[in-house]
Amino acid sequence: MLNPYVVALAAEEAVNENVPNHWLVGGVTLAILLALIVALLIFGAGREHS
Repeated sequence: MLNPYVVALAAEEAVNENVPNHWLVGGVTLAILLALIVALLIFGAGREHS
């Protein structure tokens, strides 16, 4: 029979500590996309004339 303490200890050891924070990944992705949009607006502004 399994002791609840052993089950909880095994569950804690199964957690992977090398996973990056999801808020950090989302923030970096959002910053890159916003930078690309700003670059598109800046460099695309001069293409109105032919």
